[in-house]
Amino acid sequence: MSTELQAVLFDMDGTLVDTERLWRRAVEEEALGLGLALADEDLPFVLGRAIADTAAHLASRAGGRAEPGRLGAALERRFTALVRGQVVPLPGALELLAALHAAGVPTALVSASPRPVVDTVLGALGPHGFTLSVAEGETPRTKPYPDPYRAALAALGATPAACVAVEDTPTGVASAEAAGCTVLAVPSLAAITPGPRRTVVRSLLEVDPALLRRLAAGV
Repeated sequence: MSTELQAVLFDMDGTLVDTERLWRRAVEEEALGLGLALADEDLPFVLGRAIADTAAHLASRAGGRAEPGRLGAALERRFTALVRGQVVPLPGALELLAALHAAGVPTALVSASPRPVVDTVLGALGPHGFTLSVAEGETPRTKPYPDPYRAALAALGATPAACVAVEDTPTGVASAEAAGCTVLAVPSLAAITPGPRRTVVRSLLEVDPALLRRLAAGV
């Protein structure tokens, strides 16, 4: 296995910025408008998923009282408004991005959120920009399928095994691992267990370029 860390690919919501709670709030508010209350069994259809997936799930639960396309548009509007007003980088996120930038390690943002939300967050993350970003709708399928990570890897010209994906949900982990990446998981609202080529930490405060290099090298 290569010992060179070719790139670090970051999820966005719940990984770099504290938007997972905002997304859940947006979904809860739309669900309440349909007379629904979110339960634990709904979370796999909410956390780390594309807006269209969550909208289809809520529409199914509503028994035909909501059209998925309109519900998805309403979710996107509500979530985008919340992010614009309340986006907050998570502890260690800006420091890690700055350290990778200083070390010359390319970074990509790989998100299941739509482009308006991604661009809003990119503006809030400061000067240490990403080499590229991939948003929902820009690949044939989104997470948990590998398509977004494969698109980022292809654009970077990077070897999957020499890259580390940083994720916070089981859905995102599944996407990154299916694309062949080593995974560093920082769980947010759902538990993630360690596994082959998957390391779990509590916070990005525990992460630096040296650790990411070791993970890429399989050490």
